[in-house]
Amino acid sequence: MPLYESTFITRQDMSRQDITKLADSFIAIIEQGGGKVVKNEYWGLRNFAYRINKSRKGHYTMLAIDAPTAAIKEMERNIGINEDILRSLTVRVETIEEGPSVMMQQARSREEGYGADTDIVTEAEERVEAAAN
Repeated sequence: MPLYESTFITRQDMSRQDITKLADSFIAIIEQGGGKVVKNEYWGLRNFAYRINKSRKGHYTMLAIDAPTAAIKEMERNIGINEDILRSLTVRVETIEEGPSVMMQQARSREEGYGADTDIVTEAEERVEAAAN
């Protein structure tokens, strides 16, 4: 079966429970259509680059799906009907990444307080100090 990644953004005033219920309803649609959801990731409440329907923030959720095209079409139809969803994007992919997505990895590095950016800055500072001596 073809592989897909579907990301949708919901209104900022929704609770995490509501978003989980919404994602579960889409998972049920996929399973009824003969597919399965390989990965379900909640990326959190994020700021928009510009206002969407008078909102400045939205809850991002990504589903990695292994399903026939008919099931994806039905899920997209339900996404289009739902008024709580501000934007969505579903793309066909060759493979689904193992482990957490890049967005989840970035969130973890921010939580830890250390990331690739701080390592690069540290290396640059060491080079400057070495050049000065």
